[in-house]
Amino acid sequence: MRGVVMYAPGDVRVEDREDPEIIEPTDAVIRLSATCVCGSDLWPYRGVEPVDRQVMGHEYVGVVEEVGSAVRNVGVGDFVVGSFVISDNTCEICRSGYQSKCVHASFVAQSIGTQAERARIPHADGTLVATPGQPGPELIPSLLATSDVLGTGWFAADAAQAGPGRTVAVVGDGAVGLMGVLAARELGAERIIAMSRHADRQDLARFYGATDIVAERGEEGVERVRELTEGLGAHSVIEAVGTQESMMQAVRSTRPGGYVGYVGVAHDVELPGEELFFSAVHLHGGPAPVRRFLPDLIRRVWDREIDPGRVFDLSLPLDQAAEGYRAMDERRAVKTLLTL
Repeated sequence: MRGVVMYAPGDVRVEDREDPEIIEPTDAVIRLSATCVCGSDLWPYRGVEPVDRQVMGHEYVGVVEEVGSAVRNVGVGDFVVGSFVISDNTCEICRSGYQSKCVHASFVAQSIGTQAERARIPHADGTLVATPGQPGPELIPSLLATSDVLGTGWFAADAAQAGPGRTVAVVGDGAVGLMGVLAARELGAERIIAMSRHADRQDLARFYGATDIVAERGEEGVERVRELTEGLGAHSVIEAVGTQESMMQAVRSTRPGGYVGYVGVAHDVELPGEELFFSAVHLHGGPAPVRRFLPDLIRRVWDREIDPGRVFDLSLPLDQAAEGYRAMDERRAVKTLLTL
């Protein structure tokens, strides 16, 4: 099969990879219908994280081709959405809603790589969720979004306690931040402040429910949020970048007693203990337990209640994956969908 391999920073290739097959009785093999490039894929692409011939991709939808003898929840021919973290969905941690920290957890990006034509999914019963039927092509981008970027944005909004009567500020205007805006709207937030200085992303943020746009960053951005909230700060803040600046911007934009939901993969983030102590804010986040939210998100997409697929503003065939990476790296695209 064809699949994406990152040889080194900036060096993305599509080459022949070994076809997946059933190894464990809990496995399933799926033929992918669509996959995509994630913002987190840009960390190794830019040389911030080490990479050496790494298979790439962790967001995926497709049709089940084969299942192991122990698989019960999905069957051959089902159209499925999978989380970016493998989970059994039965252990005590999973049952508490944190499938991304399952006792059997593994990251799809590290060993499977779903920027490919096919994939073997371990613990298929706990990782994959079947859609109500075979979706039309117009639904596939939105279903793909639930696999990670929407599920992650939703977890961030949930962790930040977004809801009725609350003001939510979103730090980060990438795909996850934009999905955080959508999630905050769906959870009933009264006011949503999107922090973005890019016109195309501002437009998307407004489409997804942003009521205010703040173009400033750092301390200027914090001050602007406080101006919009009578000097108090937001009740709920989503951090969707993962840098020192973004995390401190999030914490300082939150009112005392408020909540920060952080889902940006942290890179050299250090929180000053004394400032955190006196801020009196709640912090909750990490790798999103997307599997917790998948059934509800799939239903919302299936019923046309939400349209997260608009976050994909560039679509390319798998063989042009390298251009998809370049476009996102150069901010010519928010998120690249790869067709198969």
